[in-house]
Parts: sequence; structure tokens; C-alpha cells
Amino acid sequence: MSTLTKQETAQPAVREAGGLSLALAQGGIEFKQFVRTRESLVFTLLFPVMLMLIFGSIFGSVIITPPGEIPAVTLSQYFVTGMIASGIMATGFQNLAITIPIERDRGVLKRYRGTPMPKWVFFAGKILCVAALAFIAIVLLLGVAVALYDLRLPDTGQKWFTFGWVSVLGLIACTLCGIAFSGVAKTGRSGPAVVTPIALILQFTSGVFFEYSDLPHWMQQFAALFPLKWMCQGLRSVFLPESFASQEVAGSYELGRVALVLAAWCVGGLILCLVGFRWTTKREG
Repeated sequence: MSTLTKQETAQPAVREAGGLSLALAQGGIEFKQFVRTRESLVFTLLFPVMLMLIFGSIFGSVIITPPGEIPAVTLSQYFVTGMIASGIMATGFQNLAITIPIERDRGVLKRYRGTPMPKWVFFAGKILCVAALAFIAIVLLLGVAVALYDLRLPDTGQKWFTFGWVSVLGLIACTLCGIAFSGVAKTGRSGPAVVTPIALILQFTSGVFFEYSDLPHWMQQFAALFPLKWMCQGLRSVFLPESFASQEVAGSYELGRVALVLAAWCVGGLILCLVGFRWTTKREG
């Protein structure tokens, strides 16, 4: 009896270990597939870096803090914090919202669904791949920003902690929204045409390419509905001086509200995934 009890007790642990191994293996497959696709590699990882180089060169050393304020903040430093947030959005939202419709159109998702592999392993693989890509993107963008635009890395544990939770919550929200939004594109070809304009609109209205406080009020209100604006604001609190908080629309970085909005999008994104994700195209039923 005791032997049977031990075996029964061990079975869930074995299943859990097996599921973890499957998820890690699936994540490795997803990552290899991504790296072998040059278009995705360039668009997701290198395109934000190229934008940073182009706009950083244009903005140069334009100072956006009041005259005489020390330390001064340049427009290029302001811009690169937004590009880091955009890099997170690109690896999560854009990447998944474009690649999943392609896989659905090719019947890959249908074949996955017909295998004995638990469905959650497929999503776990996507999430692990996105997490690895986001880490690489952040390292690349930070490296360029520090080397070329004098961006200062966080100098306190609290700022590193803020950087961590803003990045993680933002990545979770963008990943879930990318999976949910993948059902909007009717075909694999239409994915980039549907997703890319939305990403660009969010970048232009969320304070990535321009100072957020200078944007029209209606544009600020529109951007405040989506995660990117709050990711940018949270990252500004990490990389820009505390004195710059007075330049924000609310007169502070509002980190509590940043956390609340990003967490709400994580919950909302999960609900949208459960409701709207499709394994097959509409023509397949």
C-alpha cells in the first residue's frame, strides 16, 4: 500500500517535470525557427536599433529640459527610452500577431492541435521564445543607447527593480495582446499589413518619437488607453533624472498607475486570448 501511495504521489511530479521539459523544448524550437527567418530577425530585433540610430542622429543634442536645469536631458535620451519600450512591444505584440496567422494559414496550428502535446505547451514555447528575444532586444538597445547617446544605466537597486517590473508586465501584456490579436488577420499575408500600422500609430502617439507632453491632448488621451504609453513613462523614471518628472503631463512618473494599467492589460489580454484565439482559419471551421 505504501509503495502504491508513493508512486501515486510521484506521478504528478513526473508529469510536471515532463511538461516543463516539453515547454523548454518547444521554446527552443520556436527560437531556432525565428533565428532562421531573416525577415523576422531583422524586423523584430534590428529594426528598432536602426530607428534608434536614425532618430538619435536627427535629434542630436537637442535639450528638452528648462534652461539651466541640471542634469540636462536631450531629446535623443528621451527617445531611446521609448525605443526600448517599442523593442519590447515588437518582440511581444508585433512578432506574435504576425507569425501566428502565418502558422495558422499553413496549417501548423491545426497539426499542433491534433498531436497529444498539451495545448499549453505551444503557448509556453511562444512565451519562452518571446522572453529570450525581448532580453536580446533590450541588451542591444541599451548597448547602443549607452555607447552613442550617453544614456545612464540605473544607479540604484530600486531603479533596477522598477526597470524589471515595467519590462516584465509590459512584455506579458504585449505577448498576450499579440496572441489575441493574431485572430484579426484573415490570412498569413495580411498579418503585417494589419499589425504594422497599429504599432506605428501607438509609437507616434505614446511619446516614442516625440515628447509626450507636446502631443495634442486628444492624442495623449488615446495613447493612455494602451500599454506602450505607460511602458515609456515607467522606463523614463528609470533612465531619466528624477527632476524630469516635473516635465510629465501629470507632474510625476505615476509609477503606481503604470503598474495598475499594465496589470489590467495583462488580465484583459488573457481574457481576449481565451475568447478570440483560433487554431484554424475560418474557411476550415
